[in-house]
Amino acid sequence: MKQTIKLIFFIPISLCFLFNCKNEKKVEAIQKTTETEVAIKEPTNVIDIITRGMEFQSVDTIPSGWNTFKYQNLSNETHFFLLDKYPEGKTVANTLTDVAPVFAEGMDLINQGKPEEGFAAFGKLPAWFGDIVFSGGSGLIAPKHTAVTTVKLEPGYYIMECYVKMPNGKFHTLMGMAKPIIVTQEDSGNTPPEPTVNIVVSNSEGIVYDKDITKGKQVFSVFYKEQNHHENFMQHDVNLVRLEGDASEDALEAWMDWSDPKGLITPVPNGITFLGGVNEMPAGSTGYFYADLKPGKYALISEVPNTKSKGLFRVFEVKN
Repeated sequence: MKQTIKLIFFIPISLCFLFNCKNEKKVEAIQKTTETEVAIKEPTNVIDIITRGMEFQSVDTIPSGWNTFKYQNLSNETHFFLLDKYPEGKTVANTLTDVAPVFAEGMDLINQGKPEEGFAAFGKLPAWFGDIVFSGGSGLIAPKHTAVTTVKLEPGYYIMECYVKMPNGKFHTLMGMAKPIIVTQEDSGNTPPEPTVNIVVSNSEGIVYDKDITKGKQVFSVFYKEQNHHENFMQHDVNLVRLEGDASEDALEAWMDWSDPKGLITPVPNGITFLGGVNEMPAGSTGYFYADLKPGKYALISEVPNTKSKGLFRVFEVKN
């Protein structure tokens, strides 16, 4: 009889404990899901950019303030977009007459094995070129992929450009990838997204992030604590890369330097898939980019020479 009473007493308690445990796990799972959904809220009021060949298809005028760009690369080549804020009175016509030919001449000499003469040719750039404010944009993005990037823009006249190189060494800028964009005085009213991973870029430490990077949807903030002009004239930027199969870190590092005849040129090295990022911005600026990460090997890298020694090449693993 005592055993029966104990059994009757034990069963409800066990069921209750089991039920509560299951409920707690469900609640915990729901909470985690809810937290993820809140953190990775999909952007609204996006500005669409599409590339099908060697062009940027987008609106011509956008508001100032925070703007999110959805860049669909439907072409067969890797691209990016960079927003250059031009000094007053200068336009895309000046890009094509005063700037692009100088870079073409210098690159031609470099490709001929005359690097000193090539870099000397860049001295022909007009004085106003130094007044351009490089104001962010997407990192490199692979063919048939989409990059989503958020940046804050001041009113003014901008050029949207891509200077990845054709297989013959010609910059995409000369092939039609230089589009004027007017940023108006009217503010967009948008706010920046809530990041899940915070990246800080500095001269002393390179690229540093604040936590392990996990699978699934992420929003990366990129704060440029400092900026620096490197040997190829470029400043820090951040590009997210997936490394698969026979991908070579050395090949990727070399490819990221446009001033190398084999750098920033189609095709990209084997096993390399670019997934966006934030292009160069002034010191003190913050940009954001979105990514949906599957388990595997990745890297964050800048478009400058000798990235590993500068801390601007960080490899990480996303676990299952």
